[in-house]
Amino acid sequence: MKESGRKQGAASPCAACKLLRRRCAQDCVFAPYFPADEPHKFASVHKVFGASNVNKMLQELPEHQRGDAVSSMVYEANARVRDPVYGCVGAISSLQQQIDNLQSQLAIAQAEVVHMRMRQFSSMSGGGTAGNSPENVSPSSRHTQTQPTMSLFTMDMVVDQANIEESLWSC
Repeated sequence: MKESGRKQGAASPCAACKLLRRRCAQDCVFAPYFPADEPHKFASVHKVFGASNVNKMLQELPEHQRGDAVSSMVYEANARVRDPVYGCVGAISSLQQQIDNLQSQLAIAQAEVVHMRMRQFSSMSGGGTAGNSPENVSPSSRHTQTQPTMSLFTMDMVVDQANIEESLWSC
């Protein structure tokens, strides 16, 4: 049975003590968060923050917050190993750029839908052909025809947004 990263009755060191080549005490601050079967976690945290700093941070926090702090340190350390200059900020920036690009694509697609609906609306109402008049449409086909649900003001706003973004793309 395991207890806080160590086998009961045996003095199996946690990943931190193993890497630091020291005896793992019963009250080791690292043992609950850096189990012996996950040495990579402490290795990356130690490489970025140093064992002494991690020890100080964990000692200063209440026990109920230490798990979250270790998770954050492991995440940041792994990000720093991948990108030593920007770390997590680089990943966040990249994701933000992807979101911005997808929002622009969505706005353009929405503008195209509005433009198509406006053409359909104008051909149905402005065309004035006898074939489209309500008197010449059978009762069963009246229920299948759809009317645009957006107001012209809303359509203009979407079209304006798409035009702005389209002009930004062409720069």
